[in-house]
Amino acid sequence: MFRRIVEKFAEDSLRPRVKDVESADKIPVELIEGAKALGLMGIGVPPEYGGQGGGFKELAIMSEEISRVLPAFGTMLLVNRLFIDPLMMFGTADQKSRYLPPVAKGEVFAAHANTEPGAGSDVAGISTTAKMSSSGSKWILNGRKIFISNADRAQFFLVSARTSPSEPGKRWRGITAFIVERDYPGLRIGQKFNVMGLMGEHPSEVLLEDVEVPESNVLGKIGEGFKVVLTTYDYSRILIAAQAVGIAQGAFEAAFNYSIERNAFERPIIAFEGVSFKVAEMLMELEAARLLTYWAANLAESGDPKFVLASSIAKYYATETAVKISKNAISIHGGVGVDKESLVERYLRDAMITTIYEGANDVQKLTIAKSLLRAISKDVPIS
Repeated sequence: MFRRIVEKFAEDSLRPRVKDVESADKIPVELIEGAKALGLMGIGVPPEYGGQGGGFKELAIMSEEISRVLPAFGTMLLVNRLFIDPLMMFGTADQKSRYLPPVAKGEVFAAHANTEPGAGSDVAGISTTAKMSSSGSKWILNGRKIFISNADRAQFFLVSARTSPSEPGKRWRGITAFIVERDYPGLRIGQKFNVMGLMGEHPSEVLLEDVEVPESNVLGKIGEGFKVVLTTYDYSRILIAAQAVGIAQGAFEAAFNYSIERNAFERPIIAFEGVSFKVAEMLMELEAARLLTYWAANLAESGDPKFVLASSIAKYYATETAVKISKNAISIHGGVGVDKESLVERYLRDAMITTIYEGANDVQKLTIAKSLLRAISKDVPIS
Protein backbone atom coordinates (compact mmCIF):
# COMPACT_ATOMS: atom_id res chain seq x y z
CA MET A 1 0.00 0.00 0.00
CA PHE A 2 2.86 2.37 0.81
CA ARG A 3 4.48 1.63 -2.55
CA ARG A 4 1.22 2.43 -4.35
CA ILE A 5 0.94 5.76 -2.53
CA VAL A 6 4.46 6.80 -3.53
CA GLU A 7 4.02 5.44 -7.05
CA LYS A 8 0.82 7.46 -7.51
CA PHE A 9 2.56 10.63 -6.34
CA ALA A 10 5.45 9.97 -8.72
CA GLU A 11 3.18 9.31 -11.70
CA ASP A 12 0.51 11.93 -11.07
CA SER A 13 2.65 14.77 -9.71
CA LEU A 14 6.26 14.24 -10.78
CA ARG A 15 6.07 12.70 -14.25
CA PRO A 16 4.11 15.56 -15.85
CA ARG A 17 6.80 17.97 -14.64
CA VAL A 18 9.93 16.03 -15.63
CA LYS A 19 10.53 18.09 -18.78
CA ASP A 20 10.01 21.30 -16.83
CA VAL A 21 12.57 20.25 -14.22
CA GLU A 22 15.08 19.19 -16.87
CA SER A 23 14.77 22.42 -18.85
CA ALA A 24 14.53 24.89 -15.93
CA ASP A 25 16.98 22.92 -13.75
CA LYS A 26 14.74 23.63 -10.77
CA ILE A 27 12.28 21.63 -8.68
CA PRO A 28 8.91 23.45 -8.43
CA VAL A 29 7.80 24.39 -4.94
CA GLU A 30 4.39 22.79 -5.45
CA LEU A 31 6.02 19.37 -5.89
CA ILE A 32 7.85 19.80 -2.59
CA GLU A 33 4.59 20.83 -0.93
CA GLY A 34 2.90 17.73 -2.36
CA ALA A 35 5.52 15.44 -0.85
CA LYS A 36 5.21 17.30 2.44
CA ALA A 37 1.42 16.84 2.45
CA LEU A 38 1.87 13.08 2.01
CA GLY A 39 4.31 12.96 4.92
CA LEU A 40 7.17 11.69 2.76
CA MET A 41 9.68 13.87 4.61
CA GLY A 42 8.99 11.94 7.82
CA ILE A 43 9.29 8.35 6.62
CA GLY A 44 11.64 6.46 8.92
CA VAL A 45 11.29 8.99 11.77
CA PRO A 46 9.39 7.90 14.93
CA PRO A 47 6.00 9.59 15.46
CA GLU A 48 7.18 11.10 18.75
CA TYR A 49 9.57 13.22 16.69
CA GLY A 50 6.99 14.27 14.14
CA GLY A 51 7.61 11.48 11.66
CA GLN A 52 5.50 8.80 9.98
CA GLY A 53 7.38 5.82 11.40
CA GLY A 54 8.60 2.97 9.23
CA GLY A 55 12.15 1.83 8.60
CA PHE A 56 14.69 1.20 5.90
CA LYS A 57 12.39 -0.99 3.82
CA GLU A 58 9.96 1.90 3.46
CA LEU A 59 12.79 4.35 2.80
CA ALA A 60 14.20 2.06 0.11
CA ILE A 61 10.78 1.73 -1.53
CA MET A 62 10.31 5.51 -1.48
CA SER A 63 13.77 6.08 -2.96
CA GLU A 64 13.12 3.51 -5.67
CA GLU A 65 9.66 4.72 -6.73
CA ILE A 66 10.53 8.43 -6.70
CA SER A 67 13.80 7.86 -8.58
CA ARG A 68 12.05 5.74 -11.21
CA VAL A 69 10.46 8.99 -12.38
CA LEU A 70 12.57 11.92 -11.09
CA PRO A 71 15.84 10.93 -9.36
CA ALA A 72 16.68 14.53 -8.41
CA PHE A 73 13.53 14.70 -6.31
CA GLY A 74 14.59 11.48 -4.58
CA THR A 75 17.96 13.01 -3.79
CA MET A 76 16.32 16.11 -2.34
CA LEU A 77 14.17 13.99 0.01
CA LEU A 78 16.84 11.49 1.00
CA VAL A 79 19.63 13.95 1.77
CA ASN A 80 17.63 14.76 4.89
CA ARG A 81 18.54 11.26 6.08
CA LEU A 82 22.21 12.27 6.19
CA PHE A 83 21.17 14.60 8.99
CA ILE A 84 18.36 12.53 10.51
CA ASP A 85 20.22 9.22 10.86
CA PRO A 86 23.27 10.51 12.78
CA LEU A 87 20.98 12.62 14.95
CA MET A 88 18.85 9.59 15.81
CA MET A 89 21.90 7.43 16.52
CA PHE A 90 24.20 9.88 18.30
CA GLY A 91 22.05 12.85 19.33
CA THR A 92 21.04 13.83 22.85
CA ALA A 93 17.38 13.91 23.85
CA ASP A 94 17.43 17.70 23.60
CA GLN A 95 19.03 17.66 20.13
CA LYS A 96 16.48 15.15 18.85
CA SER A 97 13.47 17.04 20.21
CA ARG A 98 14.80 20.31 18.80
CA TYR A 99 16.00 19.34 15.34
CA LEU A 100 14.14 16.21 14.24
CA PRO A 101 10.49 17.43 14.19
CA PRO A 102 10.97 20.39 11.81
CA VAL A 103 12.77 18.16 9.30
CA ALA A 104 10.36 15.23 9.66
CA LYS A 105 7.35 17.51 9.18
CA GLY A 106 8.86 19.07 6.08
CA GLU A 107 9.06 22.52 7.64
CA VAL A 108 12.78 22.74 6.86
CA PHE A 109 15.43 20.82 4.95
CA ALA A 110 18.76 19.57 6.27
CA ALA A 111 22.16 18.84 4.71
CA HIS A 112 25.34 16.93 5.48
CA ALA A 113 28.54 18.94 5.00
CA ASN A 114 31.57 16.65 5.02
CA THR A 115 33.15 16.63 1.54
CA GLU A 116 36.03 19.05 0.95
CA PRO A 117 38.39 19.74 -1.97
CA GLY A 118 40.91 17.32 -0.47
CA ALA A 119 38.58 14.90 1.29
CA GLY A 120 35.61 12.92 0.00
CA SER A 121 35.61 9.20 0.62
CA ASP A 122 38.73 9.85 2.72
CA VAL A 123 36.79 11.34 5.64
CA ALA A 124 39.94 11.51 7.78
CA GLY A 125 41.44 13.95 5.28
CA ILE A 126 39.19 16.91 6.16
CA SER A 127 40.89 20.19 6.99
CA THR A 128 37.96 22.23 8.38
CA THR A 129 38.87 23.22 11.94
CA ALA A 130 36.91 23.78 15.14
CA LYS A 131 38.61 25.57 18.03
CA MET A 132 37.21 26.32 21.45
CA SER A 133 36.46 30.00 22.08
CA SER A 134 38.19 31.89 24.87
CA SER A 135 34.98 31.73 26.90
CA GLY A 136 34.98 27.94 26.67
CA SER A 137 31.31 27.81 25.71
CA LYS A 138 31.47 27.82 21.89
CA TRP A 139 33.39 26.22 19.06
CA ILE A 140 34.69 28.39 16.21
CA LEU A 141 34.48 26.63 12.83
CA ASN A 142 36.49 27.53 9.73
CA GLY A 143 36.62 25.68 6.46
CA ARG A 144 35.17 25.00 3.03
CA LYS A 145 32.82 22.18 2.13
CA ILE A 146 31.96 21.29 -1.47
CA PHE A 147 29.38 19.21 -3.38
CA ILE A 148 26.86 19.54 -0.56
CA SER A 149 23.39 18.48 -1.71
CA ASN A 150 20.41 20.47 -0.37
CA ALA A 151 22.77 23.22 0.85
CA ASP A 152 20.84 25.88 -1.04
CA ARG A 153 17.61 25.09 0.82
CA ALA A 154 18.85 23.59 4.12
CA GLN A 155 18.23 25.18 7.50
CA PHE A 156 20.29 22.65 9.49
CA PHE A 157 23.70 21.20 8.63
CA LEU A 158 25.75 18.37 10.04
CA VAL A 159 29.33 19.62 9.73
CA SER A 160 32.52 17.64 10.35
CA ALA A 161 35.58 19.50 11.63
CA ARG A 162 38.92 18.81 13.26
CA THR A 163 39.01 19.60 16.95
CA SER A 164 42.54 18.21 17.29
CA PRO A 165 45.31 17.26 14.84
CA SER A 166 45.36 13.77 13.36
CA GLU A 167 47.78 11.22 14.78
CA PRO A 168 50.17 9.14 12.64
CA GLY A 169 48.48 5.83 11.92
CA LYS A 170 45.26 7.06 13.51
CA ARG A 171 44.13 9.80 11.15
CA TRP A 172 40.49 9.30 12.09
CA ARG A 173 41.06 10.68 15.58
CA GLY A 174 40.30 14.30 16.35
CA ILE A 175 37.27 14.78 14.08
CA THR A 176 34.05 16.04 15.67
CA ALA A 177 30.53 16.38 14.26
CA PHE A 178 28.52 19.57 14.83
CA ILE A 179 24.95 20.67 14.25
CA VAL A 180 25.15 24.08 12.56
CA GLU A 181 22.16 26.28 11.76
CA ARG A 182 21.97 28.26 8.55
CA ASP A 183 21.51 31.63 10.28
CA TYR A 184 24.66 31.31 12.41
CA PRO A 185 26.87 34.28 11.46
CA GLY A 186 29.74 33.25 9.21
CA LEU A 187 27.97 30.38 7.43
CA ARG A 188 27.54 31.16 3.77
CA ILE A 189 26.35 29.18 0.76
CA GLY A 190 28.82 29.64 -2.09
CA GLN A 191 28.79 28.53 -5.70
CA LYS A 192 26.44 25.92 -7.09
CA PHE A 193 28.22 23.10 -8.95
CA ASN A 194 26.87 22.45 -12.43
CA VAL A 195 27.11 18.65 -12.41
CA MET A 196 26.08 16.47 -15.37
CA GLY A 197 22.91 14.95 -13.92
CA LEU A 198 20.20 15.25 -11.27
CA MET A 199 18.86 18.42 -12.86
CA GLY A 200 17.10 20.58 -10.29
CA GLU A 201 19.22 19.33 -7.42
CA HIS A 202 22.77 20.56 -7.94
CA PRO A 203 25.13 20.52 -4.95
CA SER A 204 26.63 23.70 -3.53
CA GLU A 205 29.63 25.02 -1.64
CA VAL A 206 29.32 25.74 2.10
CA LEU A 207 31.73 28.29 3.53
CA LEU A 208 32.46 28.54 7.26
CA GLU A 209 34.18 31.70 8.46
CA ASP A 210 34.51 31.98 12.24
CA VAL A 211 31.12 30.33 12.74
CA GLU A 212 30.29 30.14 16.44
CA VAL A 213 28.59 26.88 17.40
CA PRO A 214 27.29 26.23 20.95
CA GLU A 215 28.97 23.40 22.80
CA SER A 216 25.52 21.82 23.14
CA ASN A 217 25.52 21.31 19.35
CA VAL A 218 28.34 18.77 19.36
CA LEU A 219 26.85 15.58 17.92
CA GLY A 220 28.26 12.52 19.65
CA LYS A 221 31.56 12.66 21.50
CA ILE A 222 34.32 15.17 20.85
CA GLY A 223 36.98 13.58 18.67
CA GLU A 224 34.70 10.74 17.50
CA GLY A 225 33.02 12.43 14.55
CA PHE A 226 34.68 10.00 12.15
CA LYS A 227 32.45 7.28 13.58
CA VAL A 228 29.38 9.52 13.24
CA VAL A 229 30.07 10.22 9.57
CA LEU A 230 31.00 6.69 8.50
CA THR A 231 28.09 5.09 10.34
CA THR A 232 25.79 7.50 8.53
CA TYR A 233 27.17 6.38 5.17
CA ASP A 234 26.77 2.72 6.08
CA TYR A 235 23.03 3.33 6.14
CA SER A 236 22.72 5.91 3.37
CA ARG A 237 24.38 3.59 0.83
CA ILE A 238 21.24 1.46 0.96
CA LEU A 239 19.11 4.39 -0.15
CA ILE A 240 21.50 5.21 -3.00
CA ALA A 241 21.28 1.57 -4.09
CA ALA A 242 17.49 1.92 -4.05
CA GLN A 243 17.75 5.13 -6.05
CA ALA A 244 19.84 3.29 -8.63
CA VAL A 245 17.26 0.50 -8.78
CA GLY A 246 14.62 3.14 -9.48
CA ILE A 247 16.70 4.70 -12.25
CA ALA A 248 17.31 1.25 -13.75
CA GLN A 249 13.59 0.44 -13.56
CA GLY A 250 12.70 3.68 -15.32
CA ALA A 251 15.25 3.07 -18.07
CA PHE A 252 14.11 -0.53 -18.48
CA GLU A 253 10.44 0.47 -18.79
CA ALA A 254 11.30 3.10 -21.40
CA ALA A 255 13.39 0.63 -23.42
CA PHE A 256 10.89 -2.23 -23.21
CA ASN A 257 7.93 -0.06 -24.23
CA TYR A 258 9.87 1.44 -27.12
CA SER A 259 11.01 -2.00 -28.33
CA ILE A 260 7.36 -3.04 -28.63
CA GLU A 261 6.14 0.16 -30.30
CA ARG A 262 9.04 0.74 -32.72
CA ASN A 263 8.87 -1.22 -35.98
CA ALA A 264 11.76 -2.03 -38.29
CA PHE A 265 11.61 -4.30 -41.34
CA GLU A 266 7.87 -4.64 -40.69
CA ARG A 267 8.32 -6.09 -37.19
CA PRO A 268 8.60 -4.68 -33.64
CA ILE A 269 12.30 -4.39 -32.90
CA ILE A 270 11.93 -6.67 -29.85
CA ALA A 271 11.40 -9.48 -32.39
CA PHE A 272 15.11 -9.26 -33.18
CA GLU A 273 17.51 -11.13 -30.91
CA GLY A 274 19.87 -8.17 -30.74
CA VAL A 275 17.16 -6.25 -28.89
CA SER A 276 15.26 -9.03 -27.10
CA PHE A 277 18.43 -10.43 -25.54
CA LYS A 278 19.34 -6.98 -24.24
CA VAL A 279 15.89 -6.57 -22.72
CA ALA A 280 16.14 -9.98 -21.04
CA GLU A 281 19.56 -9.18 -19.60
CA MET A 282 18.36 -5.80 -18.39
CA LEU A 283 15.47 -7.41 -16.50
CA MET A 284 17.69 -10.06 -14.90
CA GLU A 285 20.23 -7.52 -13.70
CA LEU A 286 17.52 -5.13 -12.49
CA GLU A 287 15.86 -7.81 -10.34
CA ALA A 288 19.22 -8.93 -8.93
CA ALA A 289 20.00 -5.33 -7.94
CA ARG A 290 16.57 -4.95 -6.34
CA LEU A 291 16.96 -8.12 -4.27
CA LEU A 292 20.43 -7.10 -3.07
CA THR A 293 19.06 -3.71 -2.03
CA TYR A 294 16.12 -5.21 -0.13
CA TRP A 295 18.52 -7.66 1.53
CA ALA A 296 20.65 -4.80 2.79
CA ALA A 297 17.58 -2.84 3.94
CA ASN A 298 16.26 -5.84 5.87
CA LEU A 299 19.60 -6.43 7.58
CA ALA A 300 19.86 -2.74 8.55
CA GLU A 301 16.33 -2.70 9.92
CA SER A 302 16.90 -5.86 11.97
CA GLY A 303 20.14 -4.52 13.43
CA ASP A 304 22.31 -7.22 11.87
CA PRO A 305 25.93 -5.93 11.74
CA LYS A 306 26.39 -7.64 8.38
CA PHE A 307 24.30 -4.86 6.87
CA VAL A 308 27.51 -2.81 6.42
CA LEU A 309 28.86 -5.39 3.98
CA ALA A 310 25.44 -5.80 2.38
CA SER A 311 25.02 -2.07 1.85
CA SER A 312 28.35 -1.81 0.03
CA ILE A 313 27.52 -4.80 -2.17
CA ALA A 314 24.07 -3.41 -2.96
CA LYS A 315 25.36 0.10 -3.61
CA TYR A 316 28.07 -1.11 -5.96
CA TYR A 317 25.98 -3.60 -7.90
CA ALA A 318 22.83 -1.48 -8.17
CA THR A 319 24.61 1.67 -9.33
CA GLU A 320 26.76 -0.15 -11.88
CA THR A 321 23.63 -1.94 -13.09
CA ALA A 322 21.81 1.39 -13.44
CA VAL A 323 24.60 2.66 -15.69
CA LYS A 324 24.57 -0.49 -17.82
CA ILE A 325 20.79 -0.57 -18.20
CA SER A 326 20.69 3.13 -19.01
CA LYS A 327 23.29 2.64 -21.75
CA ASN A 328 21.28 -0.24 -23.20
CA ALA A 329 18.10 1.81 -23.05
CA ILE A 330 19.79 4.52 -25.13
CA SER A 331 21.10 1.90 -27.56
CA ILE A 332 17.65 0.36 -28.03
CA HIS A 333 16.19 3.80 -28.71
CA GLY A 334 18.89 4.52 -31.28
CA GLY A 335 18.97 8.15 -32.39
CA VAL A 336 15.94 8.94 -30.26
CA GLY A 337 17.91 7.82 -27.21
CA VAL A 338 20.42 10.65 -27.47
CA ASP A 339 17.76 13.28 -28.13
CA LYS A 340 17.17 15.21 -24.90
CA GLU A 341 13.49 15.63 -25.79
CA SER A 342 13.00 11.88 -25.39
CA LEU A 343 14.16 12.07 -21.72
CA VAL A 344 16.02 8.77 -22.14
CA GLU A 345 19.63 9.98 -22.00
CA ARG A 346 18.94 11.58 -18.58
CA TYR A 347 18.87 8.11 -17.02
CA LEU A 348 22.55 7.66 -17.83
CA ARG A 349 23.49 11.12 -16.53
CA ASP A 350 21.69 10.45 -13.25
CA ALA A 351 23.01 6.88 -12.92
CA MET A 352 26.62 8.00 -13.27
CA ILE A 353 26.27 10.24 -10.22
CA THR A 354 25.01 7.35 -8.08
CA THR A 355 28.28 5.52 -8.72
CA ILE A 356 30.19 8.40 -7.14
CA TYR A 357 28.32 9.95 -4.23
CA GLU A 358 27.94 8.26 -0.83
CA GLY A 359 31.30 6.62 -1.43
CA ALA A 360 32.68 6.02 -4.92
CA ASN A 361 32.31 2.45 -6.12
CA ASP A 362 36.01 1.65 -5.90
CA VAL A 363 35.73 2.54 -2.20
CA GLN A 364 32.85 0.06 -1.91
CA LYS A 365 35.22 -2.64 -3.19
CA LEU A 366 37.65 -1.71 -0.42
CA THR A 367 34.87 -1.93 2.18
CA ILE A 368 33.80 -5.33 0.88
CA ALA A 369 37.37 -6.65 0.93
CA LYS A 370 37.99 -5.32 4.45
CA SER A 371 34.74 -6.88 5.66
CA LEU A 372 35.89 -10.23 4.29
CA LEU A 373 39.24 -9.96 6.05
CA ARG A 374 37.62 -8.99 9.36
CA ALA A 375 35.21 -11.90 9.08
CA ILE A 376 38.08 -14.34 8.47
CA SER A 377 40.11 -13.00 11.39
CA LYS A 378 37.14 -13.35 13.73
CA ASP A 379 35.84 -16.59 12.18
CA VAL A 380 32.47 -14.95 11.56
CA PRO A 381 30.13 -16.07 8.75
CA ILE A 382 29.48 -13.30 6.20
CA SER A 383 26.14 -14.54 4.86
